Amino acid sequence: MKDTASKLQSLKLGRQARSETAAGFRWWIIGLAGLFLGVLIAVPVTLWLVPKPEPVIILEDGEAGDAALSQGASIKSGVVASGYVVARNQATVASEITGLVKKVLVEEGQQVRKGEVLAQLDDRLARANYQALLAQAQALVANLKDAEQSLIRTRSLTQSGYASSAALISAKARYESQRSTLEQFRKQADYAKVQLSKYIIRAPFTGIVVSKNAQSGEIISPVSAGGGFTRTGICTLVDMDSLEIEVDVSEVYISEIKADQKVEAVLDAYQDDPFDAKVIAVVPSANRSKATVRVRVGILDKDPRILPEMAVKVVFQRETGV
Repeated sequence: MKDTASKLQSLKLGRQARSETAAGFRWWIIGLAGLFLGVLIAVPVTLWLVPKPEPVIILEDGEAGDAALSQGASIKSGVVASGYVVARNQATVASEITGLVKKVLVEEGQQVRKGEVLAQLDDRLARANYQALLAQAQALVANLKDAEQSLIRTRSLTQSGYASSAALISAKARYESQRSTLEQFRKQADYAKVQLSKYIIRAPFTGIVVSKNAQSGEIISPVSAGGGFTRTGICTLVDMDSLEIEVDVSEVYISEIKADQKVEAVLDAYQDDPFDAKVIAVVPSANRSKATVRVRVGILDKDPRILPEMAVKVVFQRETGV
């Protein structure tokens, strides 16, 4: 009886183990199916959320879409590259001396002529020094004239025998001393006059003020000092006639770029209004990190809408038959 009971018990335990194994297998199948279903849902959602790259669009007339232009691709009409409008003649106008800004006479957007006054510094001390030296020089002119008359009289008396040679030598020495002193003061006065002129800041060339960097009451200096409280420039001046385009062309296509080659340029700000340009020069140096060569492009169509630092895309036109 005991053997029969033990066998029945073992059969019962075997059925229970198989039942638990089957249940575990079913849960594993369910988990795998859930994972597969999750992947099926996640992949389309991820693809929908990730931004799609812009396609390179090459049109029949040789133009290209933004992606092609930004990558400098070689298309049907020629090599395409992007860059910026730059000014070859641009300067931050500063003072040659340190001084207090008395007044600034320009504002942003104002056109100025070469030599026009941009700002004035406080020149009271410099002007007083110049006037003092000038007054001394004028006084020495009178002394020199007196010494000259004395020399003439003494020379005449010496020739007549009424004055000694020693008197003539003394008169000559006095005259030469007065003349030398006058020359020194004249040089000092001329130097003071040049220094005084530096208190008036003038435009070095004709252009447009694009930035006003100093205000009345500020200290300006040729070098930065005072912990950033000293200005180093009055304004930034740009010669709009010197505007040109600088672009980086991939080394792969640089052999296709030649001097005087025709170029069609399009500003990002006015994409529907291209303008003509031409290659000025290919800069004989490559950028190792970007594998590009800088190309200077001259603007043929002068337009007041073309401003420095504007982004521009250009197409280097291929020659006929190429």
